[in-house]
Amino acid sequence: MPSIFQRVVSSSCLVFVSTTFSSTVLVGPAAANPFYAPPPPTDDAPIFSGDAELGFTHLSGNTNSQTLIGKTRLTWLTGDFTHSLRGEVRNVSKDGETSAEQYLIAGRERFDFSGPHYLFGFARWEKDRFAGYDQQLSVIGGYGRQLLEGSRHSLSLEAGPGYRNDRLRDDDNERLAVAYSALAYHWGFSDYADIEQEMSVEYTSQNTTGRSLTALTARLNSRMSLRLSHEIKHNSQPPDDTSVRTDNTTSASLLYHW
Repeated sequence: MPSIFQRVVSSSCLVFVSTTFSSTVLVGPAAANPFYAPPPPTDDAPIFSGDAELGFTHLSGNTNSQTLIGKTRLTWLTGDFTHSLRGEVRNVSKDGETSAEQYLIAGRERFDFSGPHYLFGFARWEKDRFAGYDQQLSVIGGYGRQLLEGSRHSLSLEAGPGYRNDRLRDDDNERLAVAYSALAYHWGFSDYADIEQEMSVEYTSQNTTGRSLTALTARLNSRMSLRLSHEIKHNSQPPDDTSVRTDNTTSASLLYHW
């Protein structure tokens, strides 16, 4: 296991311990797939499925803060197509003042050919109040290949062109061509636990945006799982009024899937 993953798992475990003692409850999807085309459906995959996540933390005393995390995803199958819709909201406030506010809505399509090849496309709308953008709209499509597909290991790569509209807080619009690439790896190292690593890069003439999700999931039963995850989003050249280039989110979640 690479050293970077060991550090991520270690930090996730530390957050999980502190979360447990501060009475945090999180409910979420067993496989979030935050920015990649969904995996190919298995022969026994249901026609319709969904995931939900809802988390809330309240601290009072010397520190007064609240954190709200909500996520949902719906997936359905029609022939060789896999359709997916998802939404996310995150809000953090401290001493009555909001310090983080993020919203995301996305739709994805995947068409599987015979063999390891597939086509994908997605549209994504994001609003991050403290990232320097009023909102961002991305439309990307391209080709993907399933390099590994087994009972224990799965690896897919995908790439393609796209378009992004960045609306800055000063009402300026930036219309950018995008070169996109991503990978998704899954390792089911036991019958009850697995590790996921997902990464993507979006290159434009203005900046490069990198995203990463590392997750360790342990199944409790057919519906519920426990999940430790670490998400990273890096912007090589954020707007002038934003000083931080990298956002990190570490969480422990109780997962529900239907």
